[in-house]
This record gives sequence, C-alpha cells and structure tokens, in this order.
Amino acid sequence: MTFDKQLDFDIQEESEQDLAGIRLVQRLAFQRDDEADVVDRLRENCPVFISLVAKIGDKVVGHILFTPARLIQNQGWSIEGLGLTPLAVLPEYQKQGIGTGLCIEGLTRAALAGYPFVVVLGDSAYYPRFGFKPASTYGIQCAYEDIPDEAFMIKMLKPKIMTGVEGVVYYRQEFDSVS
Repeated sequence: MTFDKQLDFDIQEESEQDLAGIRLVQRLAFQRDDEADVVDRLRENCPVFISLVAKIGDKVVGHILFTPARLIQNQGWSIEGLGLTPLAVLPEYQKQGIGTGLCIEGLTRAALAGYPFVVVLGDSAYYPRFGFKPASTYGIQCAYEDIPDEAFMIKMLKPKIMTGVEGVVYYRQEFDSVS
C-alpha cells in the first residue's frame, strides 16, 4: 500500500533517546497517562516487540507499538501473533499521513518477521484501509468483555496458516489496567 505523504518525516525503530518523546506523544494524543504507562510497562516486561517512531528532524511526532497477542484456539492450542496498540500522533500532526506511514511500516515488519496475524482494538473507520476486518467474521473473539464487534479487528498476514482458525485473542497483561 502506498500513501500520499503530506509531511517530510522519517520512520525508524525507537531508540533510548526517543523514550521521553514517545511518552509525550502518547500522553497528548490520548489526553491521559494510561497508554503512556502501558507502553513503559511493556518496554520493561515484554522481550519481543516492534516499536516505531515517526520523526520530523529530532522531534518524535508519532509512535506505534506491536506486542505479542496469543490466539487460543477452541481446540486448546495457541498461535502467537501481534497486537497493534497504541498508535499515537501528536494532535497538531494528525491527519497528515503519519499514522498511515507508521501502520504500513509496522505491518510490513510484522509480516517480514513471520507473524501470522495482527489484531487491533480501534477505530473501525480507520483500520480497514490497512486490510483489517472484524475478527468475528473469522470466528475470533477478544478476551476483553463488552468490546464492540466492529472495534476488534484482525489482519491476516499468513492467510493459509490462519484458515479455519477460531478462538479467543489475549493481549499481554500490561493492557489489563487500561479502560
């Protein structure tokens, strides 16, 4: 997928120098600390993740994080994929292609790393442009209760492996504190 890049920004893996900027982006984009706190806890506790920043010069203007998500099949065995969350862009830079660029790059890296799927709890008007579909259409549910059907979506990165797979997706426990 290509997109019209409206600003000149670079996307790269997070570095130690980006951590304060990432926290600020998360706080300002969500207007609270919950998502920023979860990102910090995941960075401390999660051995495998994809964390990308969008930068204009040295300024972090966007951030996306992919962490392990486990699909427990109805037969009892599991498949490891990724959960995309959170995606954040500084309010003054939103709707200028930064979130799109981060999603495309992150999904590309997830596919290259061999993950069979990515799930997201998010805006049903935004994520379908990247190939996400309601997970329920595949018989896949979110472990969290009271999640609107259209908000829990999945993108199949390896459709052949995922054919006929049904079950429940569990995010890492660090997400349990976010409402």
